[in-house]
Amino acid sequence: MVIRPSVGSFTLSEVSRALFAALGLPTSSRLSLSTSPGVEILFLIDGLGAKSLAQHHVAAPNISSMESVATLTSEFPSTTATSLTSIGTGLQPAEHGMLGYTVRIPYSDNRLLNALKWDSRVDPVMWQSRATLFEQGTKHGIESFNISAERYAGSGFTEAALRGATFLGANTFDRMIDQIKVAMKKRPTFIYLYINDIDAAGHEFGVGSDEWLEALEMADDFVGLVRENLPSGVRFTITSDHGMLNAQEKIMIDGNLMRDVTLVGGEPRARHIYVTEGRAVYVHSTWQESLGNKAEVLLKTQAVERELFGANPTPQTLERMGDLVVVAQDEVVLIEPARKHLEGAMVGHHGGLTDIERSIPLVSFQT
Repeated sequence: MVIRPSVGSFTLSEVSRALFAALGLPTSSRLSLSTSPGVEILFLIDGLGAKSLAQHHVAAPNISSMESVATLTSEFPSTTATSLTSIGTGLQPAEHGMLGYTVRIPYSDNRLLNALKWDSRVDPVMWQSRATLFEQGTKHGIESFNISAERYAGSGFTEAALRGATFLGANTFDRMIDQIKVAMKKRPTFIYLYINDIDAAGHEFGVGSDEWLEALEMADDFVGLVRENLPSGVRFTITSDHGMLNAQEKIMIDGNLMRDVTLVGGEPRARHIYVTEGRAVYVHSTWQESLGNKAEVLLKTQAVERELFGANPTPQTLERMGDLVVVAQDEVVLIEPARKHLEGAMVGHHGGLTDIERSIPLVSFQT
């Protein structure tokens, strides 16, 4: 069975292409938007799933009152590195090659690349070589800006996924307002805004916790403040990279599960498993027998056939993908022993294929 969004649903790569197309970039998208008023602002709220937003809508009156644009589904894996690269490039993971939180670096000494922390030995432009929409927009007279925390300036991930946009650092909501005003001085303009407070609160304290609700309320207050400060001729769109669920069962990847396994990548809800050459079928059988209905265990060939990461994977994508791709089911998480204290302490997780992880909001207003 091919993994695709449900009928009538769109993906993040289609959203960014549609917004740039509305500004005049010659690109196509199944998602059709009206001609841009001149400024497109895409506010990505990390970790805000559509189902969690609906459940806690009282804490977010500004966001909840915005007009729904379409039903939206995150790419697989439902995780930040993959989703933000799809936004930046307008491509599916199979095409851009950012396949999760960590993947093995081909032809290395069995090293993992942590996409969000990066590795100075890996050239981000070579790792993700496809032109971003920001780069394409520049060639067609579209200004692009990335407004997010200053720590992301010039990072490996920023250069791989979001290069081509002028970076404007902002560590507070007030500073974000100031930077938005700077970015809107020219038209046509695309502005990418990003915060991760809700995601951080969800990982540490869980979705629906007091801390998570406080982060949601702060993000919603910011949306109200933005609306008050925007001039006419701006479309403001909100989406997310993934939702999140609270883990109920933790399974340690040890014992028989580590037999013939050389490296464990991915994250607790979506694992890339790398194995000794020629042992993939054996390891696949062992994992299936051990985990039963706790996880779906796929050989690389099966993941490709099902278009789990999208259609038409590149040779680089195939090299990076695990020999096995393991997707945790229900509220199960698969914990790597070397990271058990960090991964085991997290309450909220994402990366899998459940609706609560993949269903994300797409709402907007226009001034």
